Amino acid sequence: MKFERTGVILCTENYNECVAFYANDLQLPIREVLHDGHSKLTVFDFGADTYLMIETGGEARPAGKTIKQNPVWLRFNVIDVEAAAAELAERGVDVAIRREVWGTVGDFKDPDGNICSLREVTPNEPPY
Repeated sequence: MKFERTGVILCTENYNECVAFYANDLQLPIREVLHDGHSKLTVFDFGADTYLMIETGGEARPAGKTIKQNPVWLRFNVIDVEAAAAELAERGVDVAIRREVWGTVGDFKDPDGNICSLREVTPNEPPY
């Protein structure tokens, strides 16, 4: 089996706020918007041949979701976590930087409380 494209579908309660967050704060390019009698969704480019689809139907936890409430989070690899965190802070996104033995990350959440993180690309280490 050969997959032509991969994607992540994120169901949200605060659809408009989440679309604005991914479009404006994270500056992901919008690929498609579909609002009809059946669907309300926005599709973003999310890397090479990958998309992030924001839909309705989720449940928000503005204070943040636990891993048990949402066992998946979105990872954004960057060259420099501190620089990326500073850029996000200018857009009003609070990023908590932490250093692990395997690298530096910056955790933040979207308007529904979904966990997202920056991951610093470290030479000679796996990028995930």
